[in-house]
Amino acid sequence: MKDYGLVSVIMPAYNSEAFISEAIRSVLDQTYTNWELFVIDDASSDSTLKIVQKYAEGDDRICVLKNSFNKGTHQTRNKGIEAATGDFMAFLDADDQWKPKKLEKQLKTLSGDTIAACFSSYELISENGKPLNKKVEALPVLTYEKLLKANYVGNLTGIYNVKVLGKIYCPEIRKRQDWALWLKVIEEGGPMEGIRESLAVYRIRTNSISNNKLEMLKYNFRVYNQVLGYGLLSSFWKMLIFLNEQFFVKSRQVKTISIEK
Repeated sequence: MKDYGLVSVIMPAYNSEAFISEAIRSVLDQTYTNWELFVIDDASSDSTLKIVQKYAEGDDRICVLKNSFNKGTHQTRNKGIEAATGDFMAFLDADDQWKPKKLEKQLKTLSGDTIAACFSSYELISENGKPLNKKVEALPVLTYEKLLKANYVGNLTGIYNVKVLGKIYCPEIRKRQDWALWLKVIEEGGPMEGIRESLAVYRIRTNSISNNKLEMLKYNFRVYNQVLGYGLLSSFWKMLIFLNEQFFVKSRQVKTISIEK
């Protein structure tokens, strides 16, 4: 297999003992093997750190970092980005999973000179791992203007080219920072290419922000107002556009699928 360069995989983890082994194994099972995995423990109070350390003992591509106190996902991801040495940056949360050819297929897409970042479709499972027979389909091309209306990038599917863009970090907000990161990626590198094939699996958690609509709206406003610098009136207008896009347009990207047994 062609070596496209080193991929840095950033995995923040907090009290993830129930899921993190599956997440790590999905990286270990990749057909593309030139990667480094940074698992950053955000001061977990369960056995997350012990589980990760055991994997790191068996594979020197896995590096364990830890926070002395809980800092939130934004600072935890940035700690991994800062330590990363790869040519490409990819992200996987500790409760999600990649399919085996995820890196191989996306790196092939990024091998040309015109695309600095790409993402893919992904499937949905319940908190206990039951398939929900649904996938979120990636748009074929994602522009800045489209992404500004709503977050169309499943963070577990995105990869950007560090050789082209340099390192792009999460802004200092506790939620929705992944959306702001991909906005910066497109602003710097141009439209992202979407791969229609499902290359990852997203676990829907009962306490996730995607299940808390008021929390999502609050942090969306902060992205527009605090991160992107829109004034109050402009931010409120952007929020109205977001509501229409999120609930009436983006919802069309969720497709029913049949799961092979």
